[in-house]
Order: sequence, then structure tokens, then C-alpha cells
Amino acid sequence: MLGLKAHDSATRRRIRDILDGQDKAFGHRVAVALHTLIVMTALAFAASTMPDLPDHARIILLWFERTAVTIFMVEYLLRIFAAERPFRYILSFWGIIDLLAWMPSLFMTVGGTAAIRLLRLMQMVRILKIIRYSRALRRLARAFNSVRAELALFYVIALFLVYISAVGIYFFEHDTQPEAFSSVPASLWWAIVTLTTVGYGDAIPVTIGGKLFTSLILFMGMGVFAVPAGVITSALVGRDIEEIEESLEKMESSDEKARKKKMPISKS
Repeated sequence: MLGLKAHDSATRRRIRDILDGQDKAFGHRVAVALHTLIVMTALAFAASTMPDLPDHARIILLWFERTAVTIFMVEYLLRIFAAERPFRYILSFWGIIDLLAWMPSLFMTVGGTAAIRLLRLMQMVRILKIIRYSRALRRLARAFNSVRAELALFYVIALFLVYISAVGIYFFEHDTQPEAFSSVPASLWWAIVTLTTVGYGDAIPVTIGGKLFTSLILFMGMGVFAVPAGVITSALVGRDIEEIEESLEKMESSDEKARKKKMPISKS
């Protein structure tokens, strides 16, 4: 009985390693295959939106989508079977992503046009699955997670600046351009595109006060939105240093063990 349980546990662990790309025999192949499938489904989705696409091409894309959905569904069921805590996996972030990778396609024929568009949009969540199989993207996700408090602070400051910018431009430009800056909520669009230094030009200040205020907001926008990039880069560099130190410690430990084995045993 204990042998059966141990064998079952080893089988589940092997399935997890294969699906996560960590198995020495099949992990890399499975990861590459799933990577390719995810990219191909994204390209197929883009091609399916072309209005002049021939009917036979649409049929091919439909069958490809069904095949991909079947593969993603089998992967999801295997992950539930192999998980140490299946219910915890189902409610986890990756469990929800794996579910949304195939579930919306089952309801594509149900509902109106708006519902179908929403379901097709939800299908694109499967692109996030690439992060699981990419070491570099996983490191980036860990870097985001390690500085999430700092990023949250800067985004709160950014939202505060957006509101202040909308209020300021409203007072400077409302009397001169009542249609473009009719209210503070209407001025929020100008504040967002100005703080992000995009500047579409659909609403521009014409008064001297408005131009000076806009110049100030542009300089503040460049500073505020450049800070998160520096914070994330610092986290990535710090992660690299930690990994290098861990590798050096392992090398030193292995060298020390090798030296101890080679030391002659003194005879009393």
C-alpha cells in the first residue's frame, strides 16, 4: 500500500516537472511546444479578425482553435491531478489563467455579439502562460513582486498628479476653451496624455498660464513615470547578484567537500 502511494506521488511529481519544463527528458520539449502553441493561437486570433479572409481559411483556423483548446484543457486537468493541493491550484493565479486559456472557447456560440467579443478577449489571457515557461519572464515577475510596495506608492502619486493636473488645466483653460475643458472629469483625458508625455494634440492649452502649467506637468510626468523603470531595474540587478552569490556559495561548498574527501586519513 505504501509502495503504491509512493509510486503515485512520484508520478504526480514527474507530471509537474514535465509541465513546468523542469524534467530532464521531456521538460524542455514540452515547454517549447506549449510556447509555440500559445504564440500560434495568438497569431490565429489576429488572422481570424481579417474581414476578407477566405472561408476555407476560417475553417482551418476554427479547427486549429479547437485543437489548441483541447490541449490546454488536457494540460489543466493534468495539473489538477498532479497538484499537491488541487483546490489550492484551482484558486491560484496560474490555475485561473490555465482555466481561462480554454474555458471561454466552449461558450463562443452562446450569447450576443458583445458577449462573444468579451469571450474572445478573455481567450487572449492564455498569452500570460508564456511567463510560466520563460525563466527571464519569471525573474521579471519576481522583480515586480519584490518592489510591489514601491510601485504602488508611485502609482498612487501618479493618480494624485493626474487629478491635480486636471483641476489645474480646468481653471486655466475653461473660460477660453469651454468645450475642450468643460469640467474636471473631462480634463482628466488631457492630464493622462500629458503626464505620460504622449500628447495627442486633441486638447491643447492656449493661455499663457495654461502653457506654463503644462510645461511644469510635462517635467513632473517625465520624472514620475521614469522612477518605476529604475526601481524594477534595481530589483532585477539585485536578483542577479543574489543568484551569483548563491552559485558561488554552492561552488565553494562542493569544492570544500571534494577537498575533504581527498585529504588522507591519519593513522594513529
